[in-house]
Amino acid sequence: MTAQHPSDVDLFAPPRRSGPRPTTTGREIPHDQLDQFSPPRIRAALIGHATALPGVFTGPSQVSEPASLALRLHDPRGRWEAFLYPSPDEFGHIHRTGFMHLTVPRPIIAPLIEAGWIEPHPITLRPQWPDTIVMLYAPRDEDELALATAIMDASWQQATES
Repeated sequence: MTAQHPSDVDLFAPPRRSGPRPTTTGREIPHDQLDQFSPPRIRAALIGHATALPGVFTGPSQVSEPASLALRLHDPRGRWEAFLYPSPDEFGHIHRTGFMHLTVPRPIIAPLIEAGWIEPHPITLRPQWPDTIVMLYAPRDEDELALATAIMDASWQQATES
């Protein structure tokens, strides 16, 4: 895969993520990625992309560890499944090691799982949580950053649509 612009990435037919899937806790709390972290410059670029999205503001997460950086909207318009329950405006957060929890549109969940980019959050097995919450594995290089930001854009789009 060569570095692409996020808008050029086909999330319905994404490229395979290279290597084995990262090790995760597989638990509801904490649902953490345990290896294959983002280098600091890649995490910084992920945050830069997030903060450049219209209407997004950041701060401590309302639903995760305080060290994770919440992606929140000044004007959330998406449906319930576009947000990290119980927050009414947080559509994702970036953890210190670069992995994210965010909501993604249902049609792209299966292709992204199959290609090795995400896993469902175990909390989605509970009926009171939306089934759209996933862990997006930490991007390790520029190519993976392009795919991660495309997924982030899809999450943002879902959260801003009426």
